[in-house]
Amino acid sequence: MNTTAHSTEAAPGRIVLLTTSHRVAPGLLSWPAWQALHAADRVLCADGAHPQLPYLREAGVTVDEAAPTAEELVAACAGGRTVVVVATGEGEPALTDGLARLAGSGRVSMPQLELLPASYDLPGARLLDLVQVMDRIRAECPWSSRQTHRGLAKYAIEEAYELVESIEDGDREELREELGDVLLQVVFHARIAEEDAEEPFSIDDVAGGIVTKLIHRHPHVFGDESATTPEEVKEHWLRTKAAEKRRASVTDGIPLGQPALALAAKLASRVRTAGLDVPLPQREDIGYTLLALATEAESRGTDPEAALRAAARTYRDAIRRTEGV
Repeated sequence: MNTTAHSTEAAPGRIVLLTTSHRVAPGLLSWPAWQALHAADRVLCADGAHPQLPYLREAGVTVDEAAPTAEELVAACAGGRTVVVVATGEGEPALTDGLARLAGSGRVSMPQLELLPASYDLPGARLLDLVQVMDRIRAECPWSSRQTHRGLAKYAIEEAYELVESIEDGDREELREELGDVLLQVVFHARIAEEDAEEPFSIDDVAGGIVTKLIHRHPHVFGDESATTPEEVKEHWLRTKAAEKRRASVTDGIPLGQPALALAAKLASRVRTAGLDVPLPQREDIGYTLLALATEAESRGTDPEAALRAAARTYRDAIRRTEGV
């Protein structure tokens, strides 16, 4: 009896908490996870509808649908046995809290405890959550369900400006939030586009389109061409873009609704890149003076819109100091 008791004490067993990601297809588990499942003395799962169970059973793993207490789980490990617990979506907080209390009590010899992630989120996996949340909001929210591309357009502009402001302020937390707000606009518009009766498209179509474009416009990365400087990269980009768009004029594709300084700089950039000799119109008007300044700034590699905005912020700060704010 003493020998048996000593053996049990020396080999209290092992508890493996197996976690999976709902963003990865069921059944796609890591090799260590499959090894642990096949080698376990018992495999338990509290959720009989857990999406992994059909795949585990198909692979020959016997799974008992049970939700043991911490004490029951420790007892099941007696004699050096290994018990794998397939965690539910919540991660079994009640069980892990109970095991922590039991370990802290000093009343029992605790088994080895191991957290084993069986599947991992790939980079970008949380984007799937955003798509699902947007689907539900579009279906159930009285405001969101009535929105249109045209009605949302102003918010895209507002969010873009707020993003720029967070960049200029150097606020990392604000930058993260504003990037999320801009991303929401993309997902929202893509969700609305799915409902178009004549030309529907989805967020996957949007992502697929930009992936194709990026690969095509980076032949130095995905193809046989080479580029060692930013200038050569830009040359590749403009050449492939011109072949794609087949534009009649270098001004095609420039949005006239953008801020005026940015518009002037973009026109000047297209002219310079194309090697055209287009003299600036000369008139005694402040608009043409600003056009000349924007063109000069672009030729020096300066963004006139950003430069004027920085100067305006400095002016704002001076006004506030004068006001004693």
